[in-house]
Order: sequence, then C-alpha cells, then structure tokens
Amino acid sequence: MNDRYNPRTQEPKWQQAWSAQNVFLTGEIGSKPKYYVLEMFPYPSGRIHMGHVRNYAMGDVVARFKRAQGFNVLHPMGWDAFGLPAENAAMQKKVHPGTWTYENIATMRTQLQSMGLSIDWSREIATCDPTYYQHQQAMFIDFHKTGLVTRKKSKVNWDPIDNTVLANEQVIDGRGWRSGALVEQRELTQWFFTISQHANDLLDGIETLDRWPEKVRTMQRNWIGKSVGAKVKWAILSSPPAGELSSVGETEGGILSKNKENPSPYPLPQGEGSLSSITVFTTRPDTLFGAAFVAIAAEHPLSLEIAKTNTQLAEFIVECKKIGTTAEAIETAEKKGFNTGLTVQHPLDETRSVPVFVANFVLMDYGTGAVFGCPAHDQRDLDFARKYNLPVTPVVLPKGQDAASFAIGADAYTDEGTLYNSSFLNGLSVNDAKAAAINKLESLKAGTRHETIRLRDWGVSRQRYWGCPIPMIHCKTCGTVPVPKDQLPVILPQDVTFDRPGNPLDHHATWMHVNCPQCGAPSLRETDTMDTFVDSSWYFARFCDVTANTPTNRAAVDHFLPVDQYIGGIEHAVLHLLYSRFFTRAMSLTGHANIKEPFAGLFTQGMVVHETYRSADGNWLSPDEILIESEGDKRTAKHRTTGEPVEIGSIEKMSKSKKNTVDPDEIIGSYGADTARWFMLSDSPPERDVIWTEEGAQGAFRFVQRFWRLMQGLQAPSHAASDETPATLLPMRKTVHKALERVTGDIENLRFNRAVAAIYDATNAFQSARNACPTPNAIEAAILHECASILTQLISPMMPHLAETCWVDIGHTTLLALTPWAKPTPAMLVDDSVVMPIQVNGKRRDELTVAKDISEADLRALVLANETVVKILNGTAPKKLIIVPGRIINVVI
Repeated sequence: MNDRYNPRTQEPKWQQAWSAQNVFLTGEIGSKPKYYVLEMFPYPSGRIHMGHVRNYAMGDVVARFKRAQGFNVLHPMGWDAFGLPAENAAMQKKVHPGTWTYENIATMRTQLQSMGLSIDWSREIATCDPTYYQHQQAMFIDFHKTGLVTRKKSKVNWDPIDNTVLANEQVIDGRGWRSGALVEQRELTQWFFTISQHANDLLDGIETLDRWPEKVRTMQRNWIGKSVGAKVKWAILSSPPAGELSSVGETEGGILSKNKENPSPYPLPQGEGSLSSITVFTTRPDTLFGAAFVAIAAEHPLSLEIAKTNTQLAEFIVECKKIGTTAEAIETAEKKGFNTGLTVQHPLDETRSVPVFVANFVLMDYGTGAVFGCPAHDQRDLDFARKYNLPVTPVVLPKGQDAASFAIGADAYTDEGTLYNSSFLNGLSVNDAKAAAINKLESLKAGTRHETIRLRDWGVSRQRYWGCPIPMIHCKTCGTVPVPKDQLPVILPQDVTFDRPGNPLDHHATWMHVNCPQCGAPSLRETDTMDTFVDSSWYFARFCDVTANTPTNRAAVDHFLPVDQYIGGIEHAVLHLLYSRFFTRAMSLTGHANIKEPFAGLFTQGMVVHETYRSADGNWLSPDEILIESEGDKRTAKHRTTGEPVEIGSIEKMSKSKKNTVDPDEIIGSYGADTARWFMLSDSPPERDVIWTEEGAQGAFRFVQRFWRLMQGLQAPSHAASDETPATLLPMRKTVHKALERVTGDIENLRFNRAVAAIYDATNAFQSARNACPTPNAIEAAILHECASILTQLISPMMPHLAETCWVDIGHTTLLALTPWAKPTPAMLVDDSVVMPIQVNGKRRDELTVAKDISEADLRALVLANETVVKILNGTAPKKLIIVPGRIINVVI
C-alpha cells in the first residue's frame, strides 16, 4: 500500500471515469425534479485565475450535492467570447480575433476540466459562434417588431482616435481605455433596447427576489433610480423684478443684469414652451427658498438659441461636449458654468429672481435638462456657488442649531432638520415641507408632483468588428428593414483588417453592400455590432437546449428556468443582472420564454487576494520569486535567487500589474485540484475575500493526506451497522451523523466554510475512535465503515477525486458521484446529556455534563460534590441552591 495519496494519478483517472459514464449529462425533462445551477460564464482571456477556481468550485459543490439529492441538475459552461480585448489582441499579435479567442477557449476549457467540475460539456456555447448569435439576431428582429428595439439619436462617449463609441466602463478618468484620448460627447444615431419602459416592472420585481443579497437589490433600485418630486416652472424674465438688485457681479462667460435699467445683454427668445420658461425637475422642492441659480444643459433649447448669437456660449457648448457622458466623468470634471445674462422668476416668490447658467454638469438626457441650485444643501451646488460668487442661503436648520447663527462653511448640510428662511414652510420637517411645497406649486399652477426614473434606454450599438452583427439593412426607399430570418445568421466576414482606426466593417470592400429584401434596390447593411452585454443577457436560456432551431426551446426553458442558483462577482450586480432581467421580460413578450425573473437565487462571492511583494528598487515581485521566513510572529521575505530583502506589502486583489497572482495550473500540478478547491471553500465565508497563502494550501494538502490515510484498512463489513452502538463508539457515531445534518444544511445555504468546519470536527472524532478501536469486532467494524462512508460522502462535493478514491478503498464498488446523499439516523441526532453551567452568586465558576433525565436530588448531590464548589464553600453550607432544569445552576452563599 502506498503511504501517500497521489492526486496526479487519481484526479485524471476519476475525470475519465465520470466522462465515460456520462455522469454529468443533464437528464431528460421530467425524469427527476430539476435544479439549475450556473456560474457567470468567463471571458476567454487566455488562462483561468484563482478567482475562477473559487467561483466554479462553489457552483460545483452545489451541483454535485443537488445531483446526489436526486435532482436532474443542469450545470453548463460557455464563453462570453465577443468584445474589444480580442480586437486589441488582433492588432497587437497580428492574428484574427476569432483565432485568438478559440485558442484561449481551448486552453481554459482544459484548465477547468482539470478541476474536476461536474459540468455538462455537451451544452458548451461560445457567444462568437454563428450558431449562437444567429438566434440573438432572430430575437433582435422579434424585439424590433414588438417595439422593444428603437433607433434614435443619442449622446455617446466618442473616442476621437479609435473613432468608436465607448461604453461607460471603457472611459477611464475621461479618456478612452485603449487610445488614452480625451473622450468627447457626440450625437449619433444608435440602436436601443427600450428598457426604460419597463423600469417600474423591473423595480417592482426586485421585491420578489428574496434569495438575492440585499446589497445587490439596493444597487438595482438605485440604478433604476425612481424619484418622487416636482416639475417646477421658472418663468424667463428680461430683467430682474422691480426694486431688486442682483447680488451677482461679473462671472466667467457672461455678465448678469445689474438692475432693472440694465436689461439682459441677449434678446429674450420668443415663443411658448421651453423658451418662455424653464422646467426643472427636483426631488427637493422643500429647498426652493434656498435657490441661488438655475442651470441648463449645453444642449437645452435655450442654450442653443442663445448660442446662435453668442460665440462665447457656442465655444462653451463645444467645451462641454468634451466631457464623457458617464456619471463618473461628470462628477469628477471641474464644474463650469456660463452666465446667460437671463434671469428666471422664483416660482414661490414673485419678488425674487435667480440667474440662469449653462453648466457642464447638467445633461439633456436626464430629467428636463435643467436643475435649480440650492448651495446650502447640495455639495455640487455649493462648490458652483462659491466659484461664481452666488448667495448661499440655508433653509434647513439642523436639530439643536440656532437659526440666527447657523451658517454653511465648506460643506453643504444634507441631513434632516426643520425648515426656516422659507416663508410658509417654516417650522416643517423636510418630508412635510416637500408635500407642502408641491401643494403650493400646484395651486399656483407653477408646478406639479412628478415621478422620474433615472434608468435610460440601453444603447447597444458599437462601432467595432468583433461583436454580433445587428441584422438590419438601410434602404433609401424602404428605410431600415430587418434581414429576413431565413437569411440568418448575418456572419462576420473573415477577411478584415485592423490597420486603421474605426470599425473594420465600414472599411470592408463588399460586406456591407446588399440588396434590400423588400424592393431589391442596392442597400447597406448595418455595420454597428451589438454591445456584448446583449450576448450575456440570455445565454442562460440557450443552455436549456443548445440544439434548438429557434432561439429557445419553450418546453426546455419553461422547465429549467429560472436558474435556481446563480453565482458570480459583485461587479456584475447592476448592468448584467439588470439587462438579463429585462431580457427575460422581452423574451416573454415575444414568445421565447414565460418568466420575468431569470435568477431565483443569487450569490456574490468574494475575491481571491494575496500579499504583494516589492524589491528594494520598487519593482513588484511574484510569489514564486520570494522566500518567506518566520520567527515567532515576525515574517520576513527575501528574493529567492539573490537573497536580497523584499518588502511584504498589503494584501490586495490578485492582479497581473502587481504580480501577486498564483497560477492555478501550478497549484493543481503541485497539490491537486482537490487541495485548491478545499482551501478556497474552507478559509473564509464565501461572500468575503479569501487570502491565498502557501501555508494555507499546504495545510489543505496535509488534510487530504490525513483523510486518505484514515480511510485505509476499512473494508466493507459482512453486515450493516446495527442500531445499538458500543459505548466506545457512540460519541463518534453521533458526531458524524450530526455533521451529516449540519453539512447538508450548510451546503443548501452556501455556508461552505461552516460545512468544512463540521467535517473537520467529525474527522477528528473518527480518528480518535479508530485509535481507541485498533482491532474492531464485527459490530464495531460495521459502525466504523458506516461513519467512514458518511465522511467520504461529505467531502465529495468539495474534494470529489479524493472522495472517489476513498470510496473504493473502503470497499464500495459504484461511483460515489452516482450515489444518493445519505440521511442521518434520527436516534443519532438526539442528545442524552446536557451541559449545565454552575454559578456561584451569579458568577460562572464551572459546568456539569449530566443526563437529561437526572433527578433533582442527584443533581444537587453532584453540585455539592463538585471540586470547584467544595473549594468555594470551604466547609460551609450554601444559603440556597437554585436549579433551572436543563439550563443552569446557581449556588447562593
């Protein structure tokens, strides 16, 4: 017999055995109750990382556990394979994006298979495969027919060097992620999914997602951003009201009227609607009396009208367009304004007016394209007011402050308080003041109560090659018409070049040229491709039947969806999940599904982190370049080759830039996949970050070896374990059965680290029992074999290869992966004893372990004979002995 378990030989053997018997293929619909577990599919960047190991190990534990419980488990894998990184690689490596992508898929598939994942590989998909995206194109056409797709002009982030639209996530510090160019705002005609029309339904649906983390549900609510407030009309004045002198002097970009004799330097636009008044939406109508200005977007009709005769404003509008459209870009950009010279009348006080600015932080796409500024109670407004010498009037008084002395310094006051300096609102709370202000506005016909949604339609047009072609054709006669479905897929051309900026599809000599499917006239294909978020917004439905000739097999999606357990990173908590939720609604409207919510349960796991290391010259070093030495609690590091001292830095997310990564292949090659899986699952709660350490990996590997040795020499007994247990084995048997109950519940609730702790406890008890029973009789051997079988099954979802090896070693002849999950014996879960603390004058001093049915007289005798109590009493009798049966004993002296 070998004295060590060898994962290098055992793990490939069992992977082949599972594959040969098709253990992980999903069964026929209706054969068993279904369970759909899915981890967010990976982008094929080249190699898996330790975050992948953790993510897919968690999903695999659930899949194996549910399969053992008798479910028909769907556990598939695919590749989120379109996107800019492939085009970037194509330019750098001079290869086709498809070649690069499929080579990476092959590498990563091999790596994932080496982990022993219980995946149904027959359902593998890649979003860049025409057999996948042809169905996406078909759904796009169906969505378009139903009004879920529209084409309109929109502000976009434009990279002037790469000549492409950038998603918000591709704008970093105001610059294009790849070119480094300052991103500009441009207005382009784009394709959109009309997700905003479903905002209320998406918001209401969040309340049904009771198996989602509350943090994620909150993030979704905030992104949808439903706000209740008021639309307020501010009438445009040609000069300030009589008797009022402006407090504003010269400002950058314009000069405000000084008094009633000095009218606006610009003619007041004529006409009704937006050019005779400015409508502002606000969620804080309670602060209207603190208004100091109104700011409008650069694209507001009033801005554009004034700019026709004012070159300075026209130049300012051009400058505003250089800021990206992302919330981050607008928030971090320097706040600038252009004073139009116009004023507007205060809606609640006809004796007051405020100046009108064009501001770079106001977007036409949000709200009404106009805001009012209350500097005292909004930090952005305060910064703007200080810059342009505008008044700051507090109108919300904090509790405990004196109205006569309270003033705003560098920070705006944004908390609760009582209204003051606010006419009829004085003395009201913020909430009551909001309601009162809206009522007053409506009575004056100066405003109305209004709800607004932050969520905007989803722009899916991307000016790039490596994406799903949008199946539309532009005809001069017929307009924009869909590609006939019998001509799908619209396949990307292979012979493209990346030798100049812009979309290679626009440069292709023939691809875009096509005849109109309606009139036959020469026409042009749409050259924009779809946002890759589209690819990942329905892949879970395709997994239900990857062979269907239509986007979905309704019988399959109706059976398997929603996904019972979805697992992935918190970084996808908003867009991917929100878009997927929209897609299932859209698919239901077009007959491709019949659900609203795609994921019944969601779990967001923590990251894998590692120490960082730096040499004396400041260069980052990888873990395999250094040696760690420990002396007591002190740890030092030195370079493995040179011996020079190395600085041990902070623990951070694994990243290539800081070289604090660990290669899963090296870990699996050195310790085996089971060790990596066990460590990832045991070290910390799964929702928290896990710190990868070499010491931790070695500790997990030692447990692998210990467990294997513990199972040696336990052949199948001649008969099953009896209900009667020898006293020497009863505590161990109970511990193992209780561990079975605990682990079952912990896996069910994704508490993997707690399940591991229970297994450790039961393993320790089993080892002690084996040591105490070196030559077991037939009854003892049966009980030991029963407990060994339970323990082996308990580790099987986490360490499946080791478990299969031990399963055979203890005499079983079938695959453990095909064995039903054990159930604890009820009698073994019952405690016959209870631990009762002993208090003396209310202070805990000791404890007794006694039978549950002990008589009070016997319990009194045991307490008075207790060594600790005897010492404290020192020969005297207690005044009182208070016993709470089964709970506590109190000795009063």
